[in-house]
Amino acid sequence: METATKADTSPSHRKVRVGIVVSNKMDKTVVVKVSRHAEHPLYGKRVIKAKKYVAHDEENVCRVGDQIRIRETRPLSKTKRWELLAIVQRAPVFDSDTPGEEQS
Repeated sequence: METATKADTSPSHRKVRVGIVVSNKMDKTVVVKVSRHAEHPLYGKRVIKAKKYVAHDEENVCRVGDQIRIRETRPLSKTKRWELLAIVQRAPVFDSDTPGEEQS
């Protein structure tokens, strides 16, 4: 009879968020903006609240504008406490060359 480890049988209690990549300038790191809707406590209007998370991207596969899923993990650096789980939707790729400009 096989014995399963605790990690295999118990569900993960780590937080998962979905957000948009706003920066990928660092090596193996992305900055993700997670937005949520909340009601204003006094006026009742729905407002958008956003928070930025620094996440670990091992293969440097994320581009700016990608929608990704991140998961809470152990501290990897001073600000990095999240890791990339999956890319939900890729951002469109645009050419850097504009048709009206000439190169010298």
